[in-house]
Amino acid sequence: MTTPTAILTDIEGTTSSIAFVHEVLFPYALRELPAFVRAHGHDPEVRRWLDAAALDIGGVVADECIAEILQGWIREDRKHTALKALQGLLWSEGYARGDFRGHVYPDAVAALHRWHADGIALHVYSSGSVGAQKLLFGHSEAGDLTPLFSGYFDTTVGGKREAASYRRIAAELQLPPGEILFLSDVVEELDAAQAAGMRTCLLDRPEDYPTPRDGEATHRHRRVESFAQIEMG
Repeated sequence: MTTPTAILTDIEGTTSSIAFVHEVLFPYALRELPAFVRAHGHDPEVRRWLDAAALDIGGVVADECIAEILQGWIREDRKHTALKALQGLLWSEGYARGDFRGHVYPDAVAALHRWHADGIALHVYSSGSVGAQKLLFGHSEAGDLTPLFSGYFDTTVGGKREAASYRRIAAELQLPPGEILFLSDVVEELDAAQAAGMRTCLLDRPEDYPTPRDGEATHRHRRVESFAQIEMG
């Protein structure tokens, strides 16, 4: 198999621990969101996303009520673009204060550096906002990794289980889908990318998935347990 021109990677369960998102980032947002809305509700960018959430809720709603509903969405792990954007803005403060640093698996860090040095264009596609993606990689435990990436995509391009989203990404990258390798821990996302013509690889990390997935469970996608096992060329 020839080396891909570009790699598109998921974050949670792929480059980074699922536990970091669910045990650090989500609880932080859940706890801090009401105070953040009170303090920044009139900031244009925050206001934009609060109003977007209010539209889905049903119209004009008090900020306090919006914050409560957003907290409910966090508990549900709802993939709502406004929620993801607000979480990214809130996490920006947490990273800046040093309340936490972004988790990236060491094997992912090593492979990303190697692929970048080899001239492979690296891109991110996550349900978290582009802002949140840049924060995680920019304030990672391994330092600032953002210079390794050429671009970032979130759910504004479409849902991660929709083939059309991957076609849009390929079009934006100006590459045939077959020259892009998509990495994810979610089989349904890989199915969608494959349907769009991309190459795929399933990350099945023992740290995140103690029971290995193989055979029919992988839908025949290439399966690895770390970035070190991903072969190029």
